[in-house]
Amino acid sequence: VMSSYGHIRDLKKKELSIDEDTLTPDYEIPEEKKKIVSELKKSAKEAKKIWLASDEDREGEAISWHLCEVLGLDEVLKPKVPVHRLVFHEITKPAILEAIQSPRRLDMNLVNAQQARRVLDRLVGFKLSPVLWRKVKPALSAGRVQSVAVRLIVEREREIQAFSSEP
Repeated sequence: VMSSYGHIRDLKKKELSIDEDTLTPDYEIPEEKKKIVSELKKSAKEAKKIWLASDEDREGEAISWHLCEVLGLDEVLKPKVPVHRLVFHEITKPAILEAIQSPRRLDMNLVNAQQARRVLDRLVGFKLSPVLWRKVKPALSAGRVQSVAVRLIVEREREIQAFSSEP
């Protein structure tokens, strides 16, 4: 049993890392994850079967997908090393045994949902954050959620400034 300790690759920190024409993300393995990726690759080569047991949400599904991509775990390319996606909601022997009895494939809808969220966060945040740094406070980070809040605040401020009282 090995852990990836969460995501093993991400968008580059100092760059947009999104092709704005195709919206394709450009991932990299962060320096702090290179050792664990190397260990996982070595173990994957020796394995007879691989079970991916990250969380069931879109982040967990993306972690499993990134592992497949980085470790070369593809049932089409390497049919001798079966890759199974396990889902369980408690770390107990019965729950894990039940998950092993009913493995599933990666849910690419969840993976795509996570990627879309990540791309949107980056596109919005990369362009909005510098405005926040100049106008509010340095080092603030903006994403898709914060951008909506900022818009509501700006719209309300404009309403207040445009208000003219009448007796």
